[in-house]
Amino acid sequence: MLNHVFKKKFGQNFISDTNLLSAICEDASVGKNDNVLEIGAGAGSLTVELAKRAKMVVSYEIDKDLESHLMSLNLPNTTFVFGDIMQAKTEEIEKQFDGEYKIIANLPYYITSPIIFKFLKESKKLTSLTIMVQKEVAQRIVATKGNGDYGVLSIMVAFYGEAKIKRIVSKNMFYPKPDVDSALVTININRDKYQGIDGEKFYEFICKAFAMRRKTLKNNLIHGMASAEKIFILDENLLKKRPEEFSIEEFVDIYLKIFKEN
Repeated sequence: MLNHVFKKKFGQNFISDTNLLSAICEDASVGKNDNVLEIGAGAGSLTVELAKRAKMVVSYEIDKDLESHLMSLNLPNTTFVFGDIMQAKTEEIEKQFDGEYKIIANLPYYITSPIIFKFLKESKKLTSLTIMVQKEVAQRIVATKGNGDYGVLSIMVAFYGEAKIKRIVSKNMFYPKPDVDSALVTININRDKYQGIDGEKFYEFICKAFAMRRKTLKNNLIHGMASAEKIFILDENLLKKRPEEFSIEEFVDIYLKIFKEN
């Protein structure tokens, strides 16, 4: 692996510290009956640890230059897939598992939100995501109302489950060393949380509500909704607030009042 040419376009920063790798598996609660989808095998250090603990591991790696090294690991309960997971259909990915599964990944900045949204929206079998991300992204994931990091990502993660930062990880734990520290976040999925609400429609609504952070909810929705007159069923004092002042529960209540899904 010392001869590997690290590719900036893939955001490659590998972890080799065995204590940290073991801690990631512990934080993800990986056990002998678990199926695991790993996104970004890299050098395979985490893959090896996962394979020791899980029933089955399916590991996606976009860098085909790593193929010979990863296949040489000879992990009997692990399947490597060399390609871009964002181009793979979620239903096809999930056919590789005999039931529910967990995602564990060390994600580069550019793909963090797309990966989270892809599986939160599309998966029916995913139970949790445990992901290593830039510290600032982790803070956005777990942010609550009134926090400067609070926004669409925070709300949609809360819509589908509960998120928690498990540990802060120094940039010195990676090679090549990135510019910033990272954090390990676990998102536990709860599909019963807001039953009866269309997740995609709710996402579109939240995007409109946060279109301009400094504007009021009223201004954002008037300019973002095709049938803007619907918002006037809401209390005027409510409409004067900015989007970051509303909790997930308050947004759900507003959404239901406007669209009357229940």
